[in-house]
Amino acid sequence: MSASVLYDAQGPRAKRRNVVYSIVFVLALAALVWWVYRGLHAKGQLDWAKWKPLLAGSESWTTYILPGLKNTLIAAALSMVIALPLGAFFGIARLSDHVWVRVPATVVVEFFRAIPVLILMIFGNALFAQYTDVSSDDRPLYAVVTGLVLYNASVLAEIVRAGILALPKGQTEAAQAIGLRKTQVMTSILLPQAVTAMLPAIVSQLVVIVKDTALGGAILTFPELLASVGPMSSYYGANTIACFTVVAVIYVVLNFALTSFAGWLERRLRRGKKSTGAVLAPAAVAGTQATGAGGGDMAGGHAGKTHT
Repeated sequence: MSASVLYDAQGPRAKRRNVVYSIVFVLALAALVWWVYRGLHAKGQLDWAKWKPLLAGSESWTTYILPGLKNTLIAAALSMVIALPLGAFFGIARLSDHVWVRVPATVVVEFFRAIPVLILMIFGNALFAQYTDVSSDDRPLYAVVTGLVLYNASVLAEIVRAGILALPKGQTEAAQAIGLRKTQVMTSILLPQAVTAMLPAIVSQLVVIVKDTALGGAILTFPELLASVGPMSSYYGANTIACFTVVAVIYVVLNFALTSFAGWLERRLRRGKKSTGAVLAPAAVAGTQATGAGGGDMAGGHAGKTHT
């Protein structure tokens, strides 16, 4: 039996055992699928009449699904646009050398990170109802965005802080050695390098934002995508399974598109960091030699000749 660096090669008994496990798993999965299929078929949920309004007609899409999808995208986009810079601000503030900046930022982040996003939405709805002139039609959207921003900004702040702290300390020391100020070190050295490392975690949190918009529909009557299932199912004859299936597929497509875009952006950023940088013109190089290190050599040579 040959050995590998990572694991020992399987023997005949281990191979037979893995084949048996695989067959048992496939059979169990097939039995589960068959059991679900029989249950849905017995309840009439797989009849074409249940799926026809969603797959063969446009009324259900223009009346229920697309308006709900529009509200979901609006709430998610507003939350992302506000939460990302706010999270970056608090994440950097937690790394400040000043106690009067670091301590309040830490309190805010830890406070809102510990509260469930649903409670933040409910408090936001009550706040807008009692202390603002926001109409009852717009209030659910404001409450959903407020809750998502407060919670996800605090989580993104921790992501930013962890990403910056993960960089080697030599980056900061080298930047300070050449005379860069703290703000210049953060904006020019640390953040550009940390963004690539933080991108997968940031995208995961953005996916959470898209999915958490459904909480507003369940509690605050926000007319988002998932909330459209109830009236749509009632109108088309209790086709709940079909409606939930279509909505679930839409969520999968949305989150997959967001993840794919983030993967493309990450690869592009990594390729950009591997580039050799800008190429200086000969005139610029000559000027540098005349005034920089080369100039010192020329001056030294001239001094030597004078001394001779």
